[in-house]
Amino acid sequence: MPDRSHDRNRAEDRERNSGGGSGGSPFTGRLRDRAAVLETLDPDAPLDDLEPLRALIGDARVVALGENSHFIREFGLARERVLRFLVQRCGFTALAFEFGFSEGVALDAWVQGAGTEEDFDRQTGAAIPIGLSGPLHWLRRYNRTATLPVRFAGVDVPEAGGSLLPALAPVAEYLREVDPDGLPLVQDAMKIADRFAGASMALAAPAWSRLDTAEQDALSALLTRLRTRLRAMEPLYVERGGRWEYDVALHRAEAACHTDHQFRAMAELYAGRGAVADASAREVFMADSVRWLLDHTPPGTRVVLPAHNAHIQRTPVFFDGRLTSLPMGHHLHHALGDDYFALAMTSVGGHTAEMHLDEDTTFGFRVEDTPLAPPEPGSLEAAVADAGLGSGIALAGLRGHQGPGGPDRIRMHSGYLHTPVLDAFDGVLSVPASTVADDLGFWPPRRPPRSARCGDRGRSERQSGSLDSRTGRRGVRPP
Repeated sequence: MPDRSHDRNRAEDRERNSGGGSGGSPFTGRLRDRAAVLETLDPDAPLDDLEPLRALIGDARVVALGENSHFIREFGLARERVLRFLVQRCGFTALAFEFGFSEGVALDAWVQGAGTEEDFDRQTGAAIPIGLSGPLHWLRRYNRTATLPVRFAGVDVPEAGGSLLPALAPVAEYLREVDPDGLPLVQDAMKIADRFAGASMALAAPAWSRLDTAEQDALSALLTRLRTRLRAMEPLYVERGGRWEYDVALHRAEAACHTDHQFRAMAELYAGRGAVADASAREVFMADSVRWLLDHTPPGTRVVLPAHNAHIQRTPVFFDGRLTSLPMGHHLHHALGDDYFALAMTSVGGHTAEMHLDEDTTFGFRVEDTPLAPPEPGSLEAAVADAGLGSGIALAGLRGHQGPGGPDRIRMHSGYLHTPVLDAFDGVLSVPASTVADDLGFWPPRRPPRSARCGDRGRSERQSGSLDSRTGRRGVRPP
């Protein structure tokens, strides 16, 4: 487990980026007056300093915990600490993560106490390391004695959009029991999906684009027919297999359909001819998964939802002035209103994990430890610094701020996501300096040349091994 001391933040980054706390806009003054300064990021420390968060979230049913970049040590610690507070002090009983819905079903059983400690690595070892280990190991320990155990759910498309197989393979097993006549639909879809399966969307999308158009269209048709058959046969399936099993199978089929749409949308976007906001399929599926969880848990269930800031924000996402997507938070805000609370997490200075696409790496991208420039004028981070909060761990509500001078951007990796921040988020947790996590474990690149991979009509070493029909995962993964 990584060192949890907050002292590791780089002193020079604090000095360079924290700001002097002088001047600023009217918003800066309000931020200064309303902010609470937390004592630590250590999840094992007493939680009393987080009590101001209780008033901020009110009675919200879903509290989303953001981050301006994946793979950041401080955000992982902060999210785990806030999770513990929300569970132990506020009665939250579900954790929904930016992790595959289908894969999350088995992981929920582990969190409830099934299997061994080692099963966690077997179930998550092939996934992008986005910070599951600390929170889930804590939940497993907590649930041993909890009066109200905490559920876990994935809300994302399968394998971070890298493969349809983790969603389709369990559907095949389900149909084998309740509807053998429908089995060929999913089997044929799996044969095509196997040709471009990867560990993330960054790998699968370019491999999908190298399929023949006829194969791409055939896959979409098969998935549409599969979903339609599942819906049309609902009464019979429920009679034969039960309501829970049917609902899970249908949502897995939805995951596959939304991922297939996302492949097309991303290919069109990169080709410069994408439709407006067409990359929203993954986002609406994530929002639907949160609502699915609320529908399948007892009344009064409250959900903690960690995900990237760009997923949890309530406002549409624009890049280069173009509407790119309607994010998960946008859909949840429209569905839940004030029952949805989006807490952004950001850093005034430090370093970030910049991501560069690279098909010759395990997950299709490289992570580069990149120093952050001082906050830009107009950014949320500049406002935090100008309010004199840049050298501490600041927690502040953003609801109810009126008047001019609100920030129009927030850090995203080493750049900025331009959005009206006060409309996008309900609160912010800012740390002085961010550092790239040192336990990611997926360098150096470990993939064969592209000419050997499935998208180029070959089979890669990564794809060797037998396919587990229950999970859609292969028996052999990268070393």
